[in-house]
Amino acid sequence: MTNKELSNLYHLKKEIEMQRKRLYELETIAKSCSVRITGMPHGTEISDKVGKYASQIADLNLKKCFFELGRLTEYVQSVDDPLARQIITYRYIHGFSWQKTAYSIGGNNSPYNLKMRLYRYLKNH
Repeated sequence: MTNKELSNLYHLKKEIEMQRKRLYELETIAKSCSVRITGMPHGTEISDKVGKYASQIADLNLKKCFFELGRLTEYVQSVDDPLARQIITYRYIHGFSWQKTAYSIGGNNSPYNLKMRLYRYLKNH
């Protein structure tokens, strides 16, 4: 696992949230664009084909994001060094700065020391 791959955790979480909002928007638009004829029975399904396909594409992108997020989260859980796991969790999962990560871990750790410790761990594993 590389630092670049771990950096994707933060961005994936943001992308998942963005895709969820987009999916909701597409479904709302598709439902509101359907033709309504008064006096006729109507269903609750999305009847706008464009909206239906657009929401399916957005859902597919969301599934890809969840797959990658699951892969990276699984890696984090498999890290055998507790300090490295904490650093990864604070820095990449929670999106903390190096300063905030050092403060959260405590123990007089400097941001530079934690960064070097993590980079050495990633290089050796």
